[in-house]
Amino acid sequence: MDITNDAGAPSRPTKTILRALAGETLPVPPVWMMRQAGRYLPEYRATRAQAGDFLSLCYNPDLAAEVTLQPIRRYGFDAAILFADILLVPQALGLDLWFVTGEGPRLSTATTPAEIAALKPADAVHDTLGPIYETVRILRRELPDETTLIGFAGAPWTVATYMIAGRGTKDQAPAHALMEADRPTFAALIDRITDATIEYLSAQIEAGAEVVKLFDSWAGSLRGPDFDAFAVAPATRIIAALKARHPGIPVIAFPREAGPRYSGFARATGADCVALDNSVDATWAARNVQRYGCVQGNLAPHHMVTGGQALVDETRRIVAAFSSGPHIFNLGHGITPDADPENVALMVRTVRERR
Repeated sequence: MDITNDAGAPSRPTKTILRALAGETLPVPPVWMMRQAGRYLPEYRATRAQAGDFLSLCYNPDLAAEVTLQPIRRYGFDAAILFADILLVPQALGLDLWFVTGEGPRLSTATTPAEIAALKPADAVHDTLGPIYETVRILRRELPDETTLIGFAGAPWTVATYMIAGRGTKDQAPAHALMEADRPTFAALIDRITDATIEYLSAQIEAGAEVVKLFDSWAGSLRGPDFDAFAVAPATRIIAALKARHPGIPVIAFPREAGPRYSGFARATGADCVALDNSVDATWAARNVQRYGCVQGNLAPHHMVTGGQALVDETRRIVAAFSSGPHIFNLGHGITPDADPENVALMVRTVRERR
């Protein structure tokens, strides 16, 4: 987001994550974690119990803001990420959404031209997701001045895999099957999600998000032209629309398990930063991805469970590998519920040890 001085001229952002996203190489990288507000924290579990269920927590602005703030209070992360869920968008478009304890989300499906045509228009996200925007407004008031607020959405391909299968799947086979059997129908679904995602993220920015992130958790299952059509192209359209509406807004893209396709992803889509999963070697990524701009990542989440010297050594190795360019330290995927909160504290101390 642009910052101007009294004369109206752009000035350098002061928050560390915004500085990294603007291309600045910092002596100590800023740090936050995907899913940093989650079940590994006892205070989160207490608030979740107070809410009653996951969706009630997402739609209660006061409680959603509380769980977003909890890891900031405990660890002093450089960013807070809005507590919500990627499947709120398909729910806003008219699909039924519920969560099964121990199994995860379930959705009614949209797999035919008639079902896709019956989805609500993109601006339905404004009618349904008002509580999410209120959470953003609360967070902008409550967060420390130095902490960046990140909004997010699921990328269209990843969201589509749930809308087609009605649940998460190991290999996204139902989505691939629809893509192969009826590509125009599949493309129409991607377009509907893309339009809604633009509206949803734009509303988050208007409410106070300073950065937004696109999570394409299943991008790695797309190959060749399909990756271009359904990972690159929708991200490009979303980012261009957001930057047209909100000049200067930074966007982080996470095409998880993209492998060699990480290289060039930022240039192709207009993203300001590419988040890397932990299957990517940091030295390779520094040469082939960071050379074009900011990168985020990419410590393996299992270190948050096992801890010890291996956690320290790997954290130092990643920081060193990315030390010659803009870098935001993070995990290569979300922290798991069995993580030890003390290992998170150790990671943060290790990243910041050169302060």
